[in-house]
Amino acid sequence: MTTLQAFILGLVQGLTEFLPVSSSGHLVLVPWWLGWDNPGLAFDALLHWGTLLAVVIFFWRDWWEMLMALVRKVQGKPAQGKDHLLLAIIIGTIPAALLGFLLQDFFEGLFGKPAAVAVFMIVTGLLLVFAERWTKSHRQGRSMGKLSYWDALLVGVGQALAIAPGISRSGSTIAAGLARGLDRPTAARFSFLLGTPIIFGAGLLKLKDLVEMGVSGSSTTPLVVGFLTAFISGLLAIRYLLRYLQNHTLYIFAYYVWGVALLSLARYFLV
Repeated sequence: MTTLQAFILGLVQGLTEFLPVSSSGHLVLVPWWLGWDNPGLAFDALLHWGTLLAVVIFFWRDWWEMLMALVRKVQGKPAQGKDHLLLAIIIGTIPAALLGFLLQDFFEGLFGKPAAVAVFMIVTGLLLVFAERWTKSHRQGRSMGKLSYWDALLVGVGQALAIAPGISRSGSTIAAGLARGLDRPTAARFSFLLGTPIIFGAGLLKLKDLVEMGVSGSSTTPLVVGFLTAFISGLLAIRYLLRYLQNHTLYIFAYYVWGVALLSLARYFLV
């Protein structure tokens, strides 16, 4: 892998991890479209560590307050509500953790199938459109303080769907949050917070692949470039989406993933 390829893939990962267009899908389709060798799940995991660092730094205050609330809870002091959010994140993480544990090999096999990825991207677009249509006919506007554990579990089910490459994790979780009546900024914010443990866990599981392959001196630079690019672009993507969703819908992202999917399917079957 060249440094330029690592930069492009890092940029793709950083932007698409948080924009609702599927980072896993893009990391399959971009190399396929450009005729590159598949970078492998280990490199993919390293890019996820870059976006993990981005989301942790962006929401560091939330994580710090949750940690302090947990400490106060253990000490028998008032936890000021942040322990509620921490428990909601734990509950929401369970579905994806279970599905990943049970069907890890099956879903990893899909990373080598561009047509399957494209079909799942169409599903992502459908989820986004469904969420927008749902919000028009149902009352919305609940903030993070009104988030229930049932909300967290159902958003977690949305996150579990995103184990399939092509289904956007942020897209499916934001859509689930909107379907549960959360306002747009809250749905996006909880999506990012909920994704932190899963991104960490996936990176940790695949880190051993990187160690087993070994990192030669010639491959160090692309790895560092990919990681840093994913980190910086991830920060920018989080900031952008949180602002965008204050006054805009998800339709543009649905149209985008449909376009990418249809072009990919056309190339796969006709070229």
